[in-house]
Amino acid sequence: MGLDVHTIEVKAGSAQTAQQDRLAYWTQYGVANVAGGGAGAAVTTAVAVPAAAGLPSNGNYIVDVEASQDCTCYVSSKTATGFNVTLTPRLAANTLAAGTFNVQICW
Repeated sequence: MGLDVHTIEVKAGSAQTAQQDRLAYWTQYGVANVAGGGAGAAVTTAVAVPAAAGLPSNGNYIVDVEASQDCTCYVSSKTATGFNVTLTPRLAANTLAAGTFNVQICW
């Protein structure tokens, strides 16, 4: 069951022109990541999104990641079925712990 959004204003010049009457949203909490292999080592986690979510096949969607530890995050390899999240310790002397992160997607 989705949440009906009855009013949305798409500003002039916006890249979101295909569906001016709706905003799609998907979220996942507590996605597990493995521990880093040592100081400064990054870890990459594949995030699968169910086909029923209907992600755009061209990867044109926004992903927001909230990690549970001190790190930077980036998203790569976006497809209609998911993407990769890479976590890198903010300080090169730190090692990532096994933990979780939250993901929000909108399109």
